[in-house]
Amino acid sequence: MMTDCDSADIKKSDESAIQELKHLERKLHQLFVRAFATYHLIEDDDHILVGLSGGKDSLFLLETLAKRSRISHPRFSVEALHVRMSNIHYETSTEYLERFCRNLNVPLHVAVTGFETGADTCHSSRDVRRQKSPCFLCSWYRRKQLFNTAQQLGCNKIALGHHQDDIIHTTLMNLTFQGRFSTMPALLKMKKMPLTIIRPLCMIAEADIQRYAELVGYEKQLKQCPYEHDSKRTDVHQLLKVAEQINPEVHSSIWNALNAENKLVEDY
Repeated sequence: MMTDCDSADIKKSDESAIQELKHLERKLHQLFVRAFATYHLIEDDDHILVGLSGGKDSLFLLETLAKRSRISHPRFSVEALHVRMSNIHYETSTEYLERFCRNLNVPLHVAVTGFETGADTCHSSRDVRRQKSPCFLCSWYRRKQLFNTAQQLGCNKIALGHHQDDIIHTTLMNLTFQGRFSTMPALLKMKKMPLTIIRPLCMIAEADIQRYAELVGYEKQLKQCPYEHDSKRTDVHQLLKVAEQINPEVHSSIWNALNAENKLVEDY
């Protein structure tokens, strides 16, 4: 039987969580607005397609963009695309995604694609070493589906849920394995097609998105990617942890360097 003391503790805990959520929402909103203002990510009459994987990052991205689209300035519209890979067995509940999008009044599209490991997917000499990587192939085919669907729907921008940690990890990966200082930019204008890729979560830390997802109760994916912890990105994540022990401000240092070298806005 629950005592009055137990009830008081639960109420106090609930109130604490509500206050934490309100504080976190303000922080996330400020960083989101700062990002799209700094890098000019969203403009009037944009038609944005969100890549909705079903993970916490893409769910938060869609929720944030959908809520922002209800404000008159800037004036833009949002749709979502969930891409399923026929040969990579990770899964998100389609029913949950449909309900999530319906609550936000955002149209949801679902597409299925796949690839054969070892297939001829090279488009330049630098792709040869990456050809056999399931992670590279999965990413490439998902991106191709996003491009095709965006153009079919008349979208001019594609929004991806990469946060600041993703961008910093990619910077270290490119330095370590490619010998170049580059990353996933916040704004990437495509030259070969009328599309621009934007990353509105570029100033937000993964830990804050994780906590927000816990507080609001995002559903987790049913099955995780089998290659999730078997990649160079995982190794670089560990490398960054070591660097943090040397300099706790290493994230800020890398981010400032990217800004100084104009690596966060690019044409491709």
